[in-house]
Amino acid sequence: QVQLVESGGGLVQAGGSLRLSCVVSGTSFRFNRMAWYRWAPGKERELVARISSGGSTNYADSVKGRFTISGDNAKNTVYLQMNSLKLEDTGVYYCGLGAPFPRYWGQGTQVTVSS
Repeated sequence: QVQLVESGGGLVQAGGSLRLSCVVSGTSFRFNRMAWYRWAPGKERELVARISSGGSTNYADSVKGRFTISGDNAKNTVYLQMNSLKLEDTGVYYCGLGAPFPRYWGQGTQVTVSS
């Protein structure tokens, strides 16, 4: 049974940083495409970043240069390092596993950026 558990969200001031973690169990993330999505009130779901099984990465234009997706094979964990956070980064962040669209999802972690 595949399970994804996110953590690392919280309240941070604009300009600050957070690192989100997504622990994968039931499969190895390195054989799958992993992605981070976010949902914000009044907005559509947005793909923030993804990493392929080959290690290639893609980012939404809104986070390029600020966010970095990476993985730790030994811990079977995918991270999202978020720097220079902006108010508009506020939302619930979910990690997903699968392609072309995630089949499995975590429970989400709230990120709130304050001014």
